[in-house]
Amino acid sequence: MRTLAIECATEACSVALFEGADDGVQLLDHRHEIIGRGHAERLVPMIAELAARGRADRILVSLGPGSFTGTRIGLATARALGIAWGSQVSGFPTLALVAATARSVLDASDSALLVAMSGGHGEYFVQPFDARGLPLADHASLAPDAAAGFSDTPLVAGSKAKELVALRGSGEALNLLPDASYAIALPLSLLTVRLAPIYGRPPDAKLPA
Repeated sequence: MRTLAIECATEACSVALFEGADDGVQLLDHRHEIIGRGHAERLVPMIAELAARGRADRILVSLGPGSFTGTRIGLATARALGIAWGSQVSGFPTLALVAATARSVLDASDSALLVAMSGGHGEYFVQPFDARGLPLADHASLAPDAAAGFSDTPLVAGSKAKELVALRGSGEALNLLPDASYAIALPLSLLTVRLAPIYGRPPDAKLPA
């Protein structure tokens, strides 16, 4: 079985192709670029650059929270490829991939951690995860000072890790963006066939009374 993972809900854009199942999964190929914007133009070419042009039996795609546009581009691409290839498509939370990336980079398989990522309007997306990579609470979108008091978990990972640790005055920061090449480390219980974006905060636009 081949699995294609797609992540473009942040300023990074990454894709990865895996082969195998259960404990025998191997990374075949991957791309990870920090592009800021332009996911719509870069995502499909990145997939085409992978071995076998990225074709897979299963597709995993990031659902957010993160960039509204990037999240929807990833979802639209995953749905289209799923139809074209007859592949199963599942989604995963972006913050959970940040946690999985951090745990893999640090080999911190026995450590809980707090994810802190850029949110909208200067806020931070924050969410704590246990040593298995499972969320300990729902994600929240908070102003920086409030985010600093959200959790006292020593290890903080994500694009706002250094800022949050500085505000808090304690902890260890690992600044990083999610990487699709670590998607295979996600707990299976976090995968969902409900392909709906996860929004980090309520919409700014409101219906008229």
